[in-house]
Amino acid sequence: MVLPVNSTNNVKVYTVSGSNLSRKLPDWLIRRKRRELQKDIEWTRRIELIQDFEFPEASLRIKVTPDQSHCMATGVYKPQIRVFDFSNVSMKFDRHTDSENVNFMILSDDWTKSVHLQSDRSLEFHNEGQMHFRTRIPRFGRDLAYHSPSCDVLVGGASNEVWRLNIDQGRFMTPFKTQSRSGINVLKVNPAHQLFGFGTEDGTVEFWDPRARNCIGTLEPTIPNILEPTEGTRSGFEISAMDFRGDGLGVAIGTSSGHVMLYDLRQSRPWQVKDQQYGLPIKTLQWVEGQGGAHYEGGAVDGAKIMSADSRIIKLWSVDSGKPFTSIEPPNDINDVCMMPGSGIMFVAGECSEIQSYFIPQLGPAPRWAHFLENLTEEMEQNPQQTVYDDYKFVVRRELEALGLSHLIGSPVLKPYMHGFFVDLRLYERAKSIANPFAYEEYRVRRVQQKLDEARESRIRATTKLPKVNRALAMRLIQMQKGEKAKRGIPADSSDEDESTVKRAGGRQRKKAGAAAAAASAVLEDNRFKDMFANPEFEVDEDEDEFKQLHTVSMKQKLAIEAKMAADDDSSDDDGMDIRAPDAVLLEDEDEEAIGSDDEYFQ
Repeated sequence: MVLPVNSTNNVKVYTVSGSNLSRKLPDWLIRRKRRELQKDIEWTRRIELIQDFEFPEASLRIKVTPDQSHCMATGVYKPQIRVFDFSNVSMKFDRHTDSENVNFMILSDDWTKSVHLQSDRSLEFHNEGQMHFRTRIPRFGRDLAYHSPSCDVLVGGASNEVWRLNIDQGRFMTPFKTQSRSGINVLKVNPAHQLFGFGTEDGTVEFWDPRARNCIGTLEPTIPNILEPTEGTRSGFEISAMDFRGDGLGVAIGTSSGHVMLYDLRQSRPWQVKDQQYGLPIKTLQWVEGQGGAHYEGGAVDGAKIMSADSRIIKLWSVDSGKPFTSIEPPNDINDVCMMPGSGIMFVAGECSEIQSYFIPQLGPAPRWAHFLENLTEEMEQNPQQTVYDDYKFVVRRELEALGLSHLIGSPVLKPYMHGFFVDLRLYERAKSIANPFAYEEYRVRRVQQKLDEARESRIRATTKLPKVNRALAMRLIQMQKGEKAKRGIPADSSDEDESTVKRAGGRQRKKAGAAAAAASAVLEDNRFKDMFANPEFEVDEDEDEFKQLHTVSMKQKLAIEAKMAADDDSSDDDGMDIRAPDAVLLEDEDEEAIGSDDEYFQ
């Protein structure tokens, strides 16, 4: 059971829902994995903030009710509305619609009354049981707002007019005619004094007084980096998002160029301009009031922050200083972002089936219905790296031809990916065994040899350190001593007491070998012959003719002895080494039968 965490600017952001989307899987693999998730221990122990918090394909919009007890979201496919109950952390109901949703507003304190702007130029009113009423608007709508004192639903779209539908009288009122030449992108109502704000496609913001029903001011934002206006706009960009501050004086404006500007309604110039750095239109803006006591970057949080989101990234930054607080980059494109007031929970609707949920402790506490997040964050934060293609093998076209599977190209068995294909691992192993039938025998031989090498390395060996003087003579004496013990059935590392317990075998050759071994032991162990291996004056010159006549050693044996002496050169550190080691074991005579036969490793 893990809780993925991302730390940006020393601010921890916990992913509490939709964490498996960090693994970017193909659709065909996701469908197959779902059938195997019941046996996955990690999946069964996962944290699911809200049960069934998802849509079949993608989620479009998401909002929290004013009483913060429910959450309403729209998505596809098929187009539908879903309401989630926070007290039961599960879905309350879902309701299908005829077309996709553009935006919606919750008219009551709970979820029972809502109005939905659809993509087919329709406006639908829903109650707790069903769709209550549907009407049509003259043009395609882009955004809507609700003015509660007059019960007017304001709808803007591909026209310079803002249509007003009065739900108290049940009829359309005289529309507001703006100065825009193309259309209205965003509509907002100031919560303090009910001032209307219309963001146009021309790049201007018009402020209307609901009492006088006329425009009382026009704001034309400008950005120094954009010098030439584009076609159909006055300032080179469109107004794509807007949000009023709760005090009634501040307004945040988002543009299609990826810039966010903060204005005071009493001034014509922004006091803060922020670039989102991606050049994508701003989709969501929200004022986030600071929580007392929170800290980041070694300093206290300076109060309110702005949450700005485009289709790639969500950024939170300070209103006064413009310093970044943290950022979240979901794995999928973003459609809408909703933050619960007074808490650190954030919901993200995007181009994926699950609705992403994030928890930022430094932004605010967990809500009452998710109080367990406070204890889970520090205990369960992990960053697991999982292999998602365990059951598949990636092969290129050349390897397919070698395995004889090239005829399967284009069939569902091979999944095209980049410069190759994904093939089932079981099929790959079977085809490989058919293409190379002796692969198992080769593997078996390599495995046996590996076991033999491991057994040799685990032995405790007595190494023989030869002196620098008369090394060849010392080597021959040790071989004579060891050879006699082997013929008599005595281990090379046995002591003299063990030798007396073995019965002597008769024979002339055995007696001669015993005498030679005794002489060799006497030379090696007697202190009277110590100088022969320590003093260079006693060095035996083997190149003399007299020595060659007395010792007829073949050239092959002599070369072998010299090679052995050269190998032991590094192990002899002192000039006078004690070479009396009757228990020395030569490495050439290791008995491989002690390891066992080849079949023992496969039983």
